[in-house]
Amino acid sequence: MGVLPWVWWYGLRRHSSYPLGSLTEAGTNTVFGFMRAYVLIALWEVRPSLGGYAVADAVTFCFITQALIGPVQIFGGLDLAERIRNGDVAIDLYRPVGMQGWWLAEDLGRASASLLLRAGPPLVAGSLFFPFRWPGALNLAAFAVAVPLAVAVGFGMRYLVAMGMFWLHDDRGLNAVTLVMSLFFSGMILPLVVFPGALGTVARSLPWAAQIQVPADVFLGRHTGLGLAGALGFQAGWAAALLGAGALATRAARRKLVVHGG
Repeated sequence: MGVLPWVWWYGLRRHSSYPLGSLTEAGTNTVFGFMRAYVLIALWEVRPSLGGYAVADAVTFCFITQALIGPVQIFGGLDLAERIRNGDVAIDLYRPVGMQGWWLAEDLGRASASLLLRAGPPLVAGSLFFPFRWPGALNLAAFAVAVPLAVAVGFGMRYLVAMGMFWLHDDRGLNAVTLVMSLFFSGMILPLVVFPGALGTVARSLPWAAQIQVPADVFLGRHTGLGLAGALGFQAGWAAALLGAGALATRAARRKLVVHGG
């Protein structure tokens, strides 16, 4: 077994070490899911078929977003930022694998643990108490592909934010901006299908849409045939672009560290 699978396994074990804490977070996500679901039901009663969604679609979308909060890490960054701040990143640069690959494998392990411990309760509770739309076999299989791609996109953005520490020496501003953009443009607050005109078109073309909106639409069966392949391709394209940008940032950061005598 190579190094990176072991890193993934380490990330999975590390982030599943406190299952009770994870289940508590899942309960919190479920409670907020109920609150959001009632708000969406009220909105769809006033505006039926808003954005092409039925009320069951809107409620299902709500609980999918609650289930994906942990895996795509909407509210968190990377521990790498602190390691850059205190200088421990020098160890990361001397590891036998690339720094970005190491942290991606660890983050996939974290996301796997979150899926196992936090994603299930919101979906099950939502399906028991509200009108809910479960996917067919094809869309369920596509959703199983869409979620890791969403995690990769989220990691790509968080990695770039962490790498900004090499030049800014403080990631709080970048984290604040990224959080606002993530909440608004991912579909976390409202489905992007309700955004009007050009705003909706732009929002659905940005990388944040690949984190929540696209996986949710795949789950809901709104993409079929070539449209389904296009949705997954959209996610894969943004993941590749962000990881490519991360590789360039890593190279530039390494050069900066060497120039300054690190």
